[in-house]
Amino acid sequence: MSAGWFRRRFLPGGPLPAPRPPRPRASPVPYRRPRFLRGSGSGPGTADAPRRPDARPVRSPARGRALPWNAGYAEIINAEKSEFNEDQAACGQLCIRRCEFGAEEDQEWLTLCPEEFLTGHYWALFDGHGGPAAAILAANTLHSCLRRQLEAVVEGMVATRPPMHLSGHCVCPSDPQFVEEKGIRAEDLVIGALESAFQECDEVIGRELEASGQVGGCTALVAVSLQGKLYVANAGDSRAILVRKDEVRPLSSEFTPETERQRIQQLAFVYPELLAGEFTRLEFPRRLKGDDLGQKVLFRDHHMRGWSYKCVEKSDLKYPLIHGQGRQVTVLDVDQLELQEEDVVVMATDGLWDVLSNEQVARLVRSFLPGNREDPHRFSELAQRLIHSTQGKDDGPTGDGQVSYDDISVFVIPLHSQGQRSGGH
Repeated sequence: MSAGWFRRRFLPGGPLPAPRPPRPRASPVPYRRPRFLRGSGSGPGTADAPRRPDARPVRSPARGRALPWNAGYAEIINAEKSEFNEDQAACGQLCIRRCEFGAEEDQEWLTLCPEEFLTGHYWALFDGHGGPAAAILAANTLHSCLRRQLEAVVEGMVATRPPMHLSGHCVCPSDPQFVEEKGIRAEDLVIGALESAFQECDEVIGRELEASGQVGGCTALVAVSLQGKLYVANAGDSRAILVRKDEVRPLSSEFTPETERQRIQQLAFVYPELLAGEFTRLEFPRRLKGDDLGQKVLFRDHHMRGWSYKCVEKSDLKYPLIHGQGRQVTVLDVDQLELQEEDVVVMATDGLWDVLSNEQVARLVRSFLPGNREDPHRFSELAQRLIHSTQGKDDGPTGDGQVSYDDISVFVIPLHSQGQRSGGH
């Protein structure tokens, strides 16, 4: 039936009312900053603060608020690339209980742990794409997924060698030999738990975003301390490095899914609705910026194995479909290191690494820490200094005034204090 019939039948002589615009679907989670930043003061990027391009304060935890291992943290919001800071961070203590038969599913896990339970610590950074929702969900969810996965294998983790059967029952006399031949160690169970936790968290985020009609995703960079080892798990383009007096060691790698690139781009070509207006299927050597508009830059599409050039249009500034992806877990045996007071792990989202190299970060660490040993907040001060070095100062480590316009989040984790029991939330 036509609109004219409807007007004559129900609204004689009156104009047809304008249709109501569809209501935007609510985000599955409210926007917020990390809990450990409470009390640090508000700035641009909070839900109720105005945004100004020239106001990008660096935020750190309030003095007196200790993070695990006395780690430092700092963050800065993007230069109006998006409305909110799309990075998220989380850290705290992990307490892993042994799963006993008949235990209630909803029993609260202990925060003060007796000796028969394993304890560890956890630091994580998430870089949201297409909005902050996925990163917030990951920050709220991944540690719980990891705890569940670790509790499922904790008996094998504390064994001299993980048994074939978790119950210890030996079906085949050669079971221990098969496990030994495969080279399966306790750390392999932690690696498997991290990989499974990433998968579980990914599924949770997918369900929540679909239910709320949202789109987007996030990277994840996680460091977990357990049984004298530091496990660094990465999915995406954030990065972690170990900085020592005479060594810089990458603890993660950025991933580009080259083997899947053409298949993914072909899907986006055939079904452009999959991009939800948020992504471009074209691949570029780096994320394009506003200054690239109108310039001819290298690119490639689904039909190309080589590269060509195109004039950058506004639609090309969307987040690239082909970008850093994949999962990797690196194990650092902290107990085997002869630790110095200035040995640290630096974790940061890609906004930092877009401007600073591993070596430049290491130089900043080595120049700052020795002269500030008496400052209990020196690791957060160092995190702030790293961010300030990306804000276009000519006297910065790059020497050319380069600026990162992206969100940046940085953890600086001191290894020398790894035996101390610090709180964190």
